Amino acid sequence: MESSSIIFLFSLVIFGYLVNKYFLIILKKFNINFLLDNQFSKPQAFHGKSTYRIGGILIYTLIALSFSFLFFYKNILLIEYISYCSLFFLLGLIGDLKINIRPKFRLLMMIVILVFLTIYNNFYIEKTGLEFLNYLLQIDIFSLFFVCLCILFIINGSNLIDGYNGLLGIHSLIIFIVLFSINLNGENNNLSFFLFHVCIIILIFLKFNFPNAQIFLGDSGAYLVGSIIAVSTIQTSITNVTVHPFFFCILLFYIFFEVFFSFFRKMLITRQNPLFPDNKHLHMLLYKNLIKKNKNKLNSNYKVSIYINLIYLLLISPGIIFMENGMFCRYYFFFLLFVYTYIYRRLSKELK
Repeated sequence: MESSSIIFLFSLVIFGYLVNKYFLIILKKFNINFLLDNQFSKPQAFHGKSTYRIGGILIYTLIALSFSFLFFYKNILLIEYISYCSLFFLLGLIGDLKINIRPKFRLLMMIVILVFLTIYNNFYIEKTGLEFLNYLLQIDIFSLFFVCLCILFIINGSNLIDGYNGLLGIHSLIIFIVLFSINLNGENNNLSFFLFHVCIIILIFLKFNFPNAQIFLGDSGAYLVGSIIAVSTIQTSITNVTVHPFFFCILLFYIFFEVFFSFFRKMLITRQNPLFPDNKHLHMLLYKNLIKKNKNKLNSNYKVSIYINLIYLLLISPGIIFMENGMFCRYYFFFLLFVYTYIYRRLSKELK
């Protein structure tokens, strides 16, 4: 690694730490509440003290610095990342600023943004590992619908699993490390270099979020991290043709299936609007089971992140080993969906 890159990364770590530390001091000193999460009655709220939702602002600031460094010193312009990250960060920031937007209207805004960005960046998925689907992707309107749906699932899935100290942070870090390794081995230097920056930035955030949370990601952070995951995964799939497309389904199975399973659970079982939050997601059931056993809310909060991400890492490990084996990846992906469903049912029964 060049000396300029090492100096930049070192400066990024120091700058990120100091900015976040003193930003928190200023917010508390002047009793600024517009970014404070003090709504403890929300179905998805499991924290016991008021916490600032500035994780998204921290990550976006550092990502913007990374974009600038790559452009001015490496002549690398990551226009797809810049556009997706910026618009979805701003959309999430609206929620963090407590500007009330109806769920249906927010979903509509996300779809409009996705359609615009996908067409503007000419950003499409080329191969899926299924012949009939590859054939359908040759139809422009279907291809547009498919890529927008995939990104929508990833961004909403990231926002959905966010809520416990380190859960999305650690989960995304695992994904980014895997994607970084694939691109490094494939000699995709521009992408691997950026993903290395992202890993460093996520680690800076985790310093303030895990195990005891001084800050939360907020909607802006969850949308931002989700958009980076989505763009990185699609870019990695396109540029690394030896890796089977279904491996990326394995890598994202938890984020994807959490949204998919939740949607149909609410529609068919609980008979409620799938756009509204509830407290029956997998990570919430695990938290309730931990509370039931040890009665310690703080420990149970961050232990959810440890347990889920440890199990996730163990489950995707065979996929990493056989990422070029199409048949294995395809069947193993569906096996993982079965494992998720089995764990969910076990946790539900233990609470009854």
